[in-house]
Amino acid sequence: MIPRRTALLALLSTSVLLACGAKTPPAAAVPAGASVLALGDSLTAGVGARPGEDWPSLLAEHTGWEVTNAGVSGDTSAQGLARLPALLQEHAPRLVIVGLGGNDFLRRAAPGTTREALEQIVRSIQAANAQAVLVAIPQPSLMAAAGATPSDHPLYQELAQELKVPLIANLWGPILGDASLRADQVHANAQGYAAFAQALEQALRRQGLLAH
Repeated sequence: MIPRRTALLALLSTSVLLACGAKTPPAAAVPAGASVLALGDSLTAGVGARPGEDWPSLLAEHTGWEVTNAGVSGDTSAQGLARLPALLQEHAPRLVIVGLGGNDFLRRAAPGTTREALEQIVRSIQAANAQAVLVAIPQPSLMAAAGATPSDHPLYQELAQELKVPLIANLWGPILGDASLRADQVHANAQGYAAFAQALEQALRRQGLLAH
């Protein structure tokens, strides 16, 4: 029998690969030691796990990148956008991994407002001569509340195709849909963040952002 963790990682890997199948401009590999920014909310900050168990810390260990965890618990996409200029100036990142929108959905913000903020985030990153990667966030639903695997909000797919940036999709849903990988209904635990970091690393390699 395939171990549960191995099977889950195989599922996550396949899901991310399919999600990243849209044509995007060739990515430039980000070398070890380069500045990488993780812009997000509590899922980026690592709520539900101990310090050092958040996925940006784990990604830094696996890649040799200097990953700055710019996750702020409770942040909406608009608040992330407001913080971004100072972060870009301070860290001059080669790559920014954007994982925002979950708090917008929980607060029932208009999808158009979230989409506009995320679009401005990506365009600001590109204007700073950095590469952007979007991480899709699941949307709340009655089925997810009943225990089904939550599905990504469709605005991420639409925005990634429009802006021609890599999309990491169908990743948080399986993790947050698995009680053994979450600390509560909306946050991962240490095992969940480790699974995310491993699958994200594999996806970034396939995109050409991380040298093999």
